[in-house]
Amino acid sequence: MDLFNRIVVTMLPLVPKPIVARVSRRYIAGARLSDAVQVVRDLNARGIMATVDVLGEYVKDEKEAWEAAEIYKKVLAAIAENRLDANISIKLTQMGLKLGHGVCREVVASIMTAARERGTFVRVDMEDSTCTDETIDLFLSIRKDFDNAGIVVQSCLRRTLGDVARLAPLGTNFRLCKGIYIEPRGISYRDPEIIRSNFVLLLEEMLRQGCYVGIATHDERLVWSALATIHRLQVPRERFEFQMLLGVDAELRRIIVESGCRMRVYVPFGERWHAYSVRRLKENPKIVGYAMKAFFDRES
Repeated sequence: MDLFNRIVVTMLPLVPKPIVARVSRRYIAGARLSDAVQVVRDLNARGIMATVDVLGEYVKDEKEAWEAAEIYKKVLAAIAENRLDANISIKLTQMGLKLGHGVCREVVASIMTAARERGTFVRVDMEDSTCTDETIDLFLSIRKDFDNAGIVVQSCLRRTLGDVARLAPLGTNFRLCKGIYIEPRGISYRDPEIIRSNFVLLLEEMLRQGCYVGIATHDERLVWSALATIHRLQVPRERFEFQMLLGVDAELRRIIVESGCRMRVYVPFGERWHAYSVRRLKENPKIVGYAMKAFFDRES
């Protein structure tokens, strides 16, 4: 990261919201459900599936958790009414995870029930390492009553191989990603090559156990490694899909789709777009750097 981009990342919390909004348009469908529906329609027209996410996390009271659940039920209705090729992704801290297991399970169960009635799959996202044990425990609890749920694991975490060994024999539907959270060294690998190698190891373990895997990466080296593993193990194409974030490397996305592999794009929307935008821009400082330079060049 060059000096300019380091400065931009440091100052992001001070950047006016209109500028952040302009830069982050590529990552977020919009503030309204109708915005997300249109983005998913456009993706579907290009042979790409979607997973819809309502932006928000770490609710402070039970009322907020239930409000988030009601929005997700509207998303499920919109997916069905518009015949979209899409499912949903949920963050458990938005559903009251830190308010207690009982509260969170009740809220999530209401979403799972609505999703099952409409034949829709629900992906339980993984958050920072303070949530990992609780997320896996709640997922396993929900899975006893619902077969339309899957979970996310992160190759950056040292513990993940053990988690996969526990979850894979159950036939778990996984999303495998590198992970974006900055964690202590004792919890997380820091070397990018180790994270990549662990990603491939985890993928092989999942596929050998017969699990369905969403291979979530924008790293072309990992795409190649994943395809090489799939080829070596002779895994049929209905057993996996690639997944990418909205607005990231559309060319690689197109190449994967044209190769005949399934592709799903993560489509976030909602009023709480600012916090999500700042986090994504911190992960990709070159993008915000280029955009900020262009903005100030126009202004001058």
